[in-house]
Amino acid sequence: MNGRRAGAISLRILQQFRHDSRTLMLLFVAPIILLGLFYFLTGGGSSLPAVDVVNLDRGPLGAVLAADLGQSTEISVTRTTQSRAAGDLSADTVAAYVVLPPDLSVRALSGDVIAPTIHLEGTQPALTQPVLLALDQSVTRASRSLAATEGVRVPVLEPSLDYLHGGPGLDTLDYFGGAFIGLVVFLLVFVVTIIAFLRERSQGTLERLMASPLRRADIVVGYIGGFMVVATVQAVEVVVFTLYALHVHNQGDVALIVLLTLLMTLVAVNLGIFLSMFATTEFQAVQFIPLAIVPQVLLSGIVFPVATEPGWLQVVSRLLPLTYGVDGLRDVMLKGNGLTSGPLLVDIAVVVAFAAALIGAATATLRRSAS
Repeated sequence: MNGRRAGAISLRILQQFRHDSRTLMLLFVAPIILLGLFYFLTGGGSSLPAVDVVNLDRGPLGAVLAADLGQSTEISVTRTTQSRAAGDLSADTVAAYVVLPPDLSVRALSGDVIAPTIHLEGTQPALTQPVLLALDQSVTRASRSLAATEGVRVPVLEPSLDYLHGGPGLDTLDYFGGAFIGLVVFLLVFVVTIIAFLRERSQGTLERLMASPLRRADIVVGYIGGFMVVATVQAVEVVVFTLYALHVHNQGDVALIVLLTLLMTLVAVNLGIFLSMFATTEFQAVQFIPLAIVPQVLLSGIVFPVATEPGWLQVVSRLLPLTYGVDGLRDVMLKGNGLTSGPLLVDIAVVVAFAAALIGAATATLRRSAS
């Protein structure tokens, strides 16, 4: 082995990295961004699940328990009426509401089982555990205090769970199936589009088209049409396989699921075309995955509920198209919402707006060759 020659090769590789700012960003900036997001999403300043507490008990335990829940480090509590709490749950402004029944103190003083009712929104299981943990901790502390003053034994807690959507019969795939449909289609279509469009530029095909009488908009729409034919077949395949082969739970209209999936493929196609303008090689194109796609996966509510993110990250999440696609698919599949649902119409409108904006951006930045 010739050490000088091997060193020369190593030096050449390092010089290539030095002149490739995108690769340097991928190596040194992207890990900081992604690890920072993990920090904030897993507890570093994240928000607590919002929970309403309805105290119908007029005895000593109800007041003590409600006050203790208000001091919980697991949830953020608001004391309110039962009708308002039910409205908050339907409007998705709280993850759950807890009803302390009128006979709570009577049962506790007699050493009987106490059974507060927990009404859960149900579409995001990650929000359920903090509510149950907070109630168990508060009941233990409040009951021990009551037992010490009243001389009775600590009662047994057996909460009754009521689900607005979903339920205990659904498994993990049922809860995450809709989000995964959107994620799989979005990711694969984006990767195929960005690489294929970059190849069109590097091979000179796009340059020849732009030298013809065709307008930029004609070229972009033409490419979108071609990519969308393939993406449509893929989207239908994914939806059919998920619903009828994997038997993922669905309460809504299959046509709406397909519609939302197609809208997400449209966003992915245009995002791929737009970002391909800033890459000169396929290697650089692939680098957009950790920079443009992975943050969307983390922030769109697929794994970490948006409601538990820090306030500033929730604002960022609401600026990402994948967030609205995931919300829409969950609205249809878990809640059974249709086109008469205001939130679903908002999700569809926002995804369409993202697609239109990206079409405009791709048209404005279209150029003949990779540079």
